Amino acid sequence: MRRSFIALSLTVLTCASLVIAQDTSSKSPDWAYGVPNTPPAAGGAPRQPDTSPKRIPDSTQAFTLAELRDFFHVADWFPNDHPPMPEVFVHGRAPDVRGCGMCHMPNGKGRPENAPIAGLPYAYVVQQLLDFKNDLRASADARKTNTTQMIQAAKAMTDDEIKAAAEYIASLKYTPWVRVVETETIPKMRIGGNVFFPIADGGTEPLGNRIVETPEDAERFELRDPHSGFVAYVPRGSIAKGAALASSGGSKTLPCNVCHGQDLNGLGPVPAIAGRSPSYIMRQLWDIQQGTRKGVWSPLMKQVVAQLSPDDMLNLSAYVASLGR
Repeated sequence: MRRSFIALSLTVLTCASLVIAQDTSSKSPDWAYGVPNTPPAAGGAPRQPDTSPKRIPDSTQAFTLAELRDFFHVADWFPNDHPPMPEVFVHGRAPDVRGCGMCHMPNGKGRPENAPIAGLPYAYVVQQLLDFKNDLRASADARKTNTTQMIQAAKAMTDDEIKAAAEYIASLKYTPWVRVVETETIPKMRIGGNVFFPIADGGTEPLGNRIVETPEDAERFELRDPHSGFVAYVPRGSIAKGAALASSGGSKTLPCNVCHGQDLNGLGPVPAIAGRSPSYIMRQLWDIQQGTRKGVWSPLMKQVVAQLSPDDMLNLSAYVASLGR
C-alpha cells in the first residue's frame, strides 16, 4: 500500500474528529438495497428453457441465455472495448470464485445491484478484497445476498488472483452510464434480483423520499448489454441539496473534495465517486454509518458520515451520481 496515504489519513482523521457523532441508526433504506419492503408474491408456472441465440445492437457476438448466465465463463459482447480480461475476471475458479465480470461486467461498470469498479485505484481494490476476506466488510441489510457471495469469493481468492483483478480494474476507464432525473412520479416498479423494473401498463407511483435506479432498456439489461445504461429517479431538489452539502459540509461533515479530489474523481488511493451509481453510493454511506463496513480505511469515513441523516445521504448520492454526464 502507498505510504503517502498514511499522511492523508492522519490529516482527515484530525479534521473528522471535530465532528460529534450522534445516533442516526434507523430502518435500512430498502430502495438502496433493492429489496422489497413486503414479501414478493408467489411465482407462476416455470418457464420453458429458451435456448435461442441472442444478439444486441452493434455486436457481432451471439449468446444463449444459459451462456449469458454462466458465472464461470463470462460472456463478452464487446471484447475490443477493454483490455484482455484476466482469468479471474472471465472464469473465476469453481466453486467459490465466480468470474468477476459476471457481476461487475467485463468493462467494470457494474449495475445497480453491485459496484461500479472500473478505474478504482489498485491499492483501494486490494484493500477492499482483503476487507471482505477478513470479515471487515458486509451489508447492513442481510437481505442483500450478493454481498454474501462477494465475501465468499474474496475469502477463496489467492493473492495472485487479487492482484490480477486489481490491476485489471485499475486499468479500466469509467464513463458514467446513469442518467439522473429529478421527479415526483415514476413508472410503477417491481423488484427482481435487487433491481427495479417498470411494470408494463402498471401506471405510475409517487417517488417519495427515495432513489429508484432502473435499466433504460429492461430487455438489453437481461442480455447484459454493456452499452445500455440506467436512469436514476431522484426527488426534486435533491441534487442542489447534495451539492451544497458536498461542497461545504453543512456543519455536519467535511466537504467531499477533501478526500475524493476537487472534481470527486479520486485522489491517490482514495476512490472516484463522481458519476457512479447512486444506489451503490447510498449503500456504502449507510453501511459505514451502521458499522458493517469497517475495513482498514473505513474509520476515515465513519467520522464523516456520523451526523448525516438518511435524507443527507440520499441528497449526496443524487448529486454525486449526476456528475460527469
